[in-house]
This record gives sequence, C-alpha cells and structure tokens, in this order.
Amino acid sequence: MRGSEDIGSHEDRAAGHDGGRARAHEDRAAGHEAEADPREARHTPHEDHGPVRYGPLAPDPGLPVLPELAAALAAASGGTRPEPPGGGPALREAARGYWDRRGLHGTAAGIAAAPGAQPLLLALIGAHGGDVLMPRPCPAAWMPQARLLGRPAYHVPTPAECGGVPDPYALLETVRRVRAEGGRPKLLLLSVADDPTATVAPPELVREACEAAIGEGLHIVSDETWRDTVHRPRDTVLLSPAEMCPDDVTVLADLSGALTPAAWPAAVARFPDTPRAAVRHARALDILTALGALVAGPVAHAAAHALDEPQAVRDRIRRAAALQAEIASAAHRAVLGAGALARPPQAGRHLYADLGPLRSRLAELGVTDSMELEEYLTDRLGAPAPGGHRFGDELGALRVRLGTGPLLGTTARQRSQTLTAERPLELPHVAQAVDRFAAVLGALR
Repeated sequence: MRGSEDIGSHEDRAAGHDGGRARAHEDRAAGHEAEADPREARHTPHEDHGPVRYGPLAPDPGLPVLPELAAALAAASGGTRPEPPGGGPALREAARGYWDRRGLHGTAAGIAAAPGAQPLLLALIGAHGGDVLMPRPCPAAWMPQARLLGRPAYHVPTPAECGGVPDPYALLETVRRVRAEGGRPKLLLLSVADDPTATVAPPELVREACEAAIGEGLHIVSDETWRDTVHRPRDTVLLSPAEMCPDDVTVLADLSGALTPAAWPAAVARFPDTPRAAVRHARALDILTALGALVAGPVAHAAAHALDEPQAVRDRIRRAAALQAEIASAAHRAVLGAGALARPPQAGRHLYADLGPLRSRLAELGVTDSMELEEYLTDRLGAPAPGGHRFGDELGALRVRLGTGPLLGTTARQRSQTLTAERPLELPHVAQAVDRFAAVLGALR
C-alpha cells in the first residue's frame, strides 16, 4: 500500500505516467531550458499539466463583484496595519457568527484565517501528525499540501452516488492496510459539497464515514467551501461532519466559494472547542506566522462584511446558486446527450464528466488519457477543462471537470444580465454558449 499509494508513486502516475513524456514534463517544470526546444521555453496553456504551479484554479464564478463588497474593500484601503496571524478580532468574530447561523457553535478564539485555502490547509495538516487520507477524486490542491510537508497521503475510493466523502468500508480497509505496512493514518480530508464532482454527499453516508474515521482515531478536516453554492437548498440536505462530531472535526472554508471574489484571497477554519484542538490551533497559527500567511487588511474587512451576510450578500448567494442550477443542468444535459456520463451537479459551478464511453472516437482524435483530453477540450471550448489526473483520478480514465462560468457571457454586461434574468437560458449569449458547448461534446459521438 505504502509503495503504491503514497505521494511519490501517485504523482508519477497522475502527472507523467509514461516515462518519456513524464520526464519531458518534469524537465520543463524544473526549468531545464538548455535541453529543451527554444520554442518551448515560453509557458503555454498546454505544457506542464502536472506541476503544482500550473495547477487548475477553482471554477470561475463568471459573475461581477458585488458592489457592496467592493465598497467595503475600498473603505478599508487606507489602512496600514496588517492583520495578525490567524486574522483580527473582527474577521474571527464574523466567521464565528457565520458558522453559528449554520448550527456550528463556538468561540472566536477557535477561528483561524489565512489568505486562501491552500496556506490554511497546509497549516491544518502541519498541526496534525501522521499520514493523510482523502477521497478519490479530490480537490487539486489537497495532495500538494501533504507533499510539501513530506506526509504520506492515500486516496480512498468514493461510493457510486457521490464524491467528496470516502466509502466507509473502503476507508476502514485503507486504514487497516496502511497500519499493517507501518503507516500512521491520523487525518481524513473530505468535502460534503464537493469539488470536483459537484455532488452533495447524503447525510447517511457522511455519518457512516465519520463514524468509521473517528472509530479508527482519525481527525477530520471538512472542507465546506461550496456549502453555500448548493443549487436547490430546499431539496438538498447538507450535513456538516461537525454537526455530528463537534469534538473531532475542523471545518475549512475558502470564501471564494460563494462569498468573495477569488482575487481577494481569504479562508477561515473553525476548530473544535477542546483542549487538544486549542493546541492544534496554536500550532496552525505558528505555521501561518512562519509562512507570513496574513490576510490583507482591506480584504479582511471585506471578508468580515461578507461573513456577516447582510441582505445584499444573501441575495447574491441565492441568485448565484439558482443561476448555476439552471446552467449546470443544461451543461449536464449536453454531456449526457453526447453519450458521456456525469452525476447530476448539485453544488458549485462545474460538473465532472466521464468520457469513457467515447473512448474509441477520442482515440481516433489522438486522445487516450486525461492529459490529452484536457488539452483537446480546453482548445475547443476556449475555457479551462482540467483532466481528472489533477484530482487524483487515474491518468487513463477519461474524466474532466467542466466549468459553467464561461457559459454566462463574455463581458461584464452580459454576465450581469445573466444573473438578473428570469430565464437565463433564453438569453441569446447564454443559448449560443450552451449550444457551442454541446456541439464540442456532440462531435465526439
């Protein structure tokens, strides 16, 4: 197990796979320009599909900045004092209130903030000892965080109905095998509302997975970045692991999921209210301090305003989720119409498609793995289409994450019209974009 599923061997499969091609990618990533063709010296959208610095960003919302948030940022732009490590009192109190309204009670002393989810997750992993487990597929940033800390990390299969949460029986078997080979599994990462699969795990599965993990002595980090992007909140039950196991779950949220623009990096974590968690909170702050990972003062002010959820922010969250429900459903229909597979998207601004049924046609076009699939679809869609290898899936599986943000329009005016339209799919620019999306996929039948 440790020889086949640890970080190094997994990355060999996912980021390179066949030897010559993997070495070529590694050479470019390491800056070996002297050995490379001069024409390849400049970074292009198609090179280096595996290295971390060219990893995929979160799906683009495709929406303009909320004017009220822009005003909040501008109002704090004259400040000169930086936020302290872990965030200042106003930001931490706003995060406490945000989670309190969602049934996760605690104190502001148990909150930590950072300039984005990546440094915050790095601090959380660093605050815990032992090996890390995560579902397959999983967010693209998770495995690199464990690798930077030199931690063995293992993927656990997910059930057929959703992603983000490991199958409980597979989790128990993975823990058993890791321990049998001398490992020390201590931390489980999961996401109930998931990137990349855009699914929401059913409560019974969340409960079983958490019980299995805690029964084996694992602490859980629940990434709830996408919880406020659930498409149909009245019809979808999202259960946070921290609601069931408050003493054994740390909750992480990147505010760019639903609250703030990605250009204003801010993320918050909620630690359990226990003495052991207080020690881990202090360790996390030490790591953030060492990294210099401080939230910029104006961004902290705007993030606190968003976390307070005034009416304008609540309206934007609701409108954006309803819009993505329609756009993602149209994209899903296009994927199925082309003969590919995808779970119905329930959250986020993306869907995760399996083009395995189209393998023969893709092979005729020179597409045989997810790297080539990423390049092919990115070219033809004119938008990022990261392959499944970036999310921990096998390179040979023809899976891809397809964002829905590009379908909302190409200009700020078009995107604003899409957000406020009663029937966004009837807008000419949206209809044309969806038709182009369907045509690209339909050509693969």
